[in-house]
Amino acid sequence: MPTLSVFTDVPMAHKLEGSLLKSYKQDDHPNKTFLAYRVCMAEDGHPWVSPVVKKLRSQISQDPSLNYEYAPVMGMKSFIQASLELLFGKHSQAIAENRVGGVHTVGDNGAFQLGAQFLRTWHQDSRVVYITSFQKELYGLIFQDMGFTVHEYSFWNPKQMCMDPNILINVVKQAPCGSVLAVGSIADCKLTQSQWIKLMSIMKSKQIFPFFDIPSQGFSSGDLNEDSRILRYFVAQGFEFFCSQSLSKNFGIYDEGVGVLAVVALSNQHLLCVLSQLMNFARVLWLNPPTMGARIITSILCNPALHGEWKHSLIRVVENIMLIKEKVKEKLRLLGTPGSWDHITDQKGTHSYLGLNSQQLEYLVKKKHIYIPKNSRINFTSINANNIDYITQSINEAVLYATG
Repeated sequence: MPTLSVFTDVPMAHKLEGSLLKSYKQDDHPNKTFLAYRVCMAEDGHPWVSPVVKKLRSQISQDPSLNYEYAPVMGMKSFIQASLELLFGKHSQAIAENRVGGVHTVGDNGAFQLGAQFLRTWHQDSRVVYITSFQKELYGLIFQDMGFTVHEYSFWNPKQMCMDPNILINVVKQAPCGSVLAVGSIADCKLTQSQWIKLMSIMKSKQIFPFFDIPSQGFSSGDLNEDSRILRYFVAQGFEFFCSQSLSKNFGIYDEGVGVLAVVALSNQHLLCVLSQLMNFARVLWLNPPTMGARIITSILCNPALHGEWKHSLIRVVENIMLIKEKVKEKLRLLGTPGSWDHITDQKGTHSYLGLNSQQLEYLVKKKHIYIPKNSRINFTSINANNIDYITQSINEAVLYATG
């Protein structure tokens, strides 16, 4: 008698990502190029790793006194403290008042998973989440899975070829009272001080709960404090909020998935209650976080010499990104490529929009074997001395083909 599978009615899930990379890997063209890597790439075409991380990984792994016992559910206290000081400043008044805390999370989305679990249980007045970012983020799926109604908006205005700060303000205006506002890559939000003040005023009047994302502090401006400045402003204005702090990309520890869910409360009593509930959720989700990446990061952040070396490596990466963008823009100008390409250098960070339309992107993929996401947001660290001429010439061809 045949055995019936309990999985008979399970359909194949719709692929969210990976099909572009799969097509790239199956392509045997000698000039094929992939411009959608999530990680920061070095000039040699391999994932970038901070030089100080390489040294420390070897030292820590050979330390005979290393204790391989399970980490506490909350994670390593020294790691959490160092991470929070990186976000809010070593002399943060909120940290001194013991109303800022955190939980060591797993993976780039672990903090959102943990935060969403908490909000589903303890923020029941509104199950509506507004997500504003530069692209469709995976954490929107997390909130949907938790039963939230999710509305997603992009900061990028494809018609004006720029980041539009009014999008965030308009989203807050239309959001219902008590809803959650998730803001991706807050360091790249181009709001003036008066716009931030206006935004915060609306959020306070509507009791909107902020959930920020700091995916790669230091990779936007090259200045760690500048990249978290707005976060500190929210603290100073008396907001309570969550912040997902991913530390994988800016240290080059991608396979570790190191992060923290930072919590800002109005008092230490409130903070302790929130952290106790978060630990219960963490106990169910992953029980004990991995520690190797956390040990490396803690050693760097707590040693002034290593900290300085790491910051210098971040500055070099940002300078290289700026140089690549300038070269791409200049090469397109020399080729006589129609249109203005100032938007390339106006954007910060490793990933920026090229501003190409669907027809131009299709040409690049099918005719030139250059693999670019449908939203044309590419990883500029994937461009180097070996491929920049081929890429810019191909972009020029694609634009001329679409306009001709």
